[in-house]
Amino acid sequence: MSDRLREAARGLARWESGLAVVVIALLIGGPAISPDFLTGTNLFNLGLSNGEIAIMTLPMTLIIISGEIDLSVASMLGMASALLGRLWSEHVPMPAIFAVIAVVGLAAGAVNGLLVTRFRLPSLAVTIGTLALYRGIATILLGPTTVSGFPVGYTDLGVNGVPFTNDDMTWSTLVFLVGAIASGVVLHATGFGRSVFAMGASEEAAQFAGIRVKRIKTVLFMVSGLVCSLAGVLWTFRLDTAVQDNGLGLELDVVAIVLLGGVSIFGGKGSVAGVVLAALAFAGIQNLLLLTNFNQEATGVVTGALLLASVFAPLAVGQLRQLPWSRRPTTERIQS
Repeated sequence: MSDRLREAARGLARWESGLAVVVIALLIGGPAISPDFLTGTNLFNLGLSNGEIAIMTLPMTLIIISGEIDLSVASMLGMASALLGRLWSEHVPMPAIFAVIAVVGLAAGAVNGLLVTRFRLPSLAVTIGTLALYRGIATILLGPTTVSGFPVGYTDLGVNGVPFTNDDMTWSTLVFLVGAIASGVVLHATGFGRSVFAMGASEEAAQFAGIRVKRIKTVLFMVSGLVCSLAGVLWTFRLDTAVQDNGLGLELDVVAIVLLGGVSIFGGKGSVAGVVLAALAFAGIQNLLLLTNFNQEATGVVTGALLLASVFAPLAVGQLRQLPWSRRPTTERIQS
């Protein structure tokens, strides 16, 4: 087989290429399934309903690549929402509320990070525990109370578009895109990002190489707490409602998108571009199901199926790359 065909085969085997094909298929086939799919109103609502989930995938991407996981992301969103509602009901000025929420988000992330790094506890167990802990704090803060009636200037950020985009892009989508660019630069173009990959590939080797593993992982968890708290603020303003169960169950969607984006559950592999494409594919599939009157109570089946596919499919791709026609000749590998 010629070099050009081998290069094409390797390109098709790349996970991101497959996701791009899925997104293109949605753009082409979506309107055939539902004429409303590519309308401006529907695309705006799609970004509106998935923006906060997409935002939370960014810190999760770095954490999983580093070899850890954070299942408390949705609970931190809910805790931030409950804190916003409680403080606003106590007539605390909104700028002060934002500052408190940022500090609490950083502290919540630091708790996760310190338990994982200093006490050497598995992040899966730790964040399952803090998932329940932070959700419990949200319940204590608000109980059965519902807080609404936030200032219009803030709630407009949740439901109106960004002015210079002709109101076609939601603020949460803009935050996600800016965050994705920043995360991509940090992960793929800085020494910090190389350290994250090294930790995920082998924590012991990273320590021998002089990488401050504990410090970097703690920082990643703290960033996750801060970003998820921001998502909680956006979620609250979008609904104009603060309740203790805001964001309940979203952690599965976040993990599903990240793994669907090609990030290895074992750490050390992944890309921000893949996660962005996965977020688009996930949102598009969910939206099409909504437009076709799919039973919304059964959407968990779709999330579960995508989660399983994102774990097993990379194994199949890895096997595909080992086939003789997809490998470079030995002499070519030596020269490269």
